[in-house]
Parts: sequence; structure tokens; C-alpha cells
Amino acid sequence: MQIEQFYEDDDLIIVNKPAGLLVIPDRFNADLPCLNRILEAKLGHKIWVVHRLDRETSGVICFAKNEHSHRYLSILFQERDVNKFYAALVNGIVIPAEGRIESPIGEHPAVHGKMAVSKKGKMAVTDYKVAEQWPLYALMQFQIHTGRTHQIRVHMQSIGHPVVCDELYGDGKPFLLSTIKRKYRMSEKDEFEKPLLSRMALHAYRLDFVKEDGTPISVEAPIPRDMAACINQLNKWCKPVGGNIEEV
Repeated sequence: MQIEQFYEDDDLIIVNKPAGLLVIPDRFNADLPCLNRILEAKLGHKIWVVHRLDRETSGVICFAKNEHSHRYLSILFQERDVNKFYAALVNGIVIPAEGRIESPIGEHPAVHGKMAVSKKGKMAVTDYKVAEQWPLYALMQFQIHTGRTHQIRVHMQSIGHPVVCDELYGDGKPFLLSTIKRKYRMSEKDEFEKPLLSRMALHAYRLDFVKEDGTPISVEAPIPRDMAACINQLNKWCKPVGGNIEEV
């Protein structure tokens, strides 16, 4: 599997994680490919995980190439000295178009592997802004100031706008052109409509931090093709709803 690389030096490597790829082996899917192993095979030596992305989330991710760098980067993430930006398609019209969600997140009381807003949880802070708004969907920009499990997904569900195609926190329905295009006609050759997007529409598009030697690192990953295809079709077939229109 080809992995797009953004940056590498003696201390770290930053790449673009494809959607659907695990970051590290999971105990229930030990034999599945994972990004950690793919990069170790490419580099020919061990690397250290600094932070993670959900399996279906695409985008920028950083690994340390030695123990010293791992300690330094881990502290950066723990002390919130890293700027982490995400983009997502969510359901509905988001009002207000810009704001901050400050809600604690903890384990769901009944569903294993699921998180929820909970008074017993750890505080989580997410800044959001609507980049483009259509009648049924919004393209969002996020900056997270904490790194709770499923943070953006839980916070957006909590305000009634789950991430598109999110099976755990939303309805999991794929993004279909027929939903937004009037008089949609499927090809006679096809038995079923092929979705434009069938994975969770969440992408880590930017990561900023400063290395121990003072070198500033800022890496951006463009919106992936599947999400871009949805955005293009929304712009083609839907009139934008007023709000804060800004390129992500």
C-alpha cells in the first residue's frame, strides 16, 4: 500500500493516513494491515505512535522515529501544545455557524466502545466553524483542544449534527447523489445506486507544532477524493444556505 508522506527527518515522520486503515493493530483484528507496521516495513526500523486517528478517519498523522522524540512529542500532545485541525461533513443546518463545545466525554454506560457526553467524563473542548452550508449538510472546520476518544463525533452528535456516514454516532447512511439531485436517474446498467461516500466523513487536514530544536512544523493534507466528490456535487445541485462561507 502506498502511503503519502508529508515530512520526515531523523526524529519523526508525518504521513497521510488513508481512510479504513488502522493506525496500530487492534486486538480484534490483529491480522489486518495497519499504518504503524506499513511504515516500519518501509523504514526498516521501529517507530513510536504519538497520537491516533480512528480507522475511518483520513489525514495527517505523526510518528516518532526514536525514544527521545517520542517522549518530547508525547508531552507536546499531553500539554496541548499541538494545533490539530479537522474537516467533516455533518448532517443538518448548524446554528450558530461558529462556536465552542465544552462538554465532558466518558464511556457510554451501555455500549462497549462507544463514548458519550457525561458529567463523569473528562472535559473536552472543540472549536467549530461552518465552512459551507447546504440545506441537508454542512462542511465543518474543527480545532480540538483536547484529545478525547471520538471527540468530534461525540460533540457533533450532542448538538444534533452527527458526522455523515457515522454508524456509531449517526444513522450510518451512505451519501447518495439521489438525496440531493432532483430527478436523479440511475443507469439502466446498475441494479443499485453507488454511494459517493460510504465511510465516515472526517478528515484530519492540518497539524502544527514546534520541534525540540525550535523548528516549526506545519503540515496540511488536502480533502480526500471521496469527500471532495460530495462537496462538488453539493455545490452543483444545492443552493448554499447563508452563513460563514470559508474554504477549508
